[in-house]
Amino acid sequence: MVGSDARIDGPVHLREGIIVYGEVNGDIKTEGPVRVAQNGSVIGNISGSDIRVGGNVVGNLVAEGQVVLGRKCVLKGDIVYRKLLIEDGAQFEGKCDLASTEKELEKNNT
Repeated sequence: MVGSDARIDGPVHLREGIIVYGEVNGDIKTEGPVRVAQNGSVIGNISGSDIRVGGNVVGNLVAEGQVVLGRKCVLKGDIVYRKLLIEDGAQFEGKCDLASTEKELEKNNT
């Protein structure tokens, strides 16, 4: 977890998931789920099993499973996903690509 008063500069690599309440300036790569809380922000690419964005992200998202863009989220970047949910009110600027195979996910996760 990245607390609301915390800021990380540099890449984050984890086996487990992460919840971002503060700021991350760098890529996040994990085998688990990623959640960017409503007051959280990430400047960097995010990859994980499932990704939920409630705050601000400038970067690309690559999820092995589902991506959820919450109603107050602001995302500037592309999305590679297997399942996508965009809630009313979410702001999204980028393109979406449905990844039907593991190979497509790996290609976009480099």
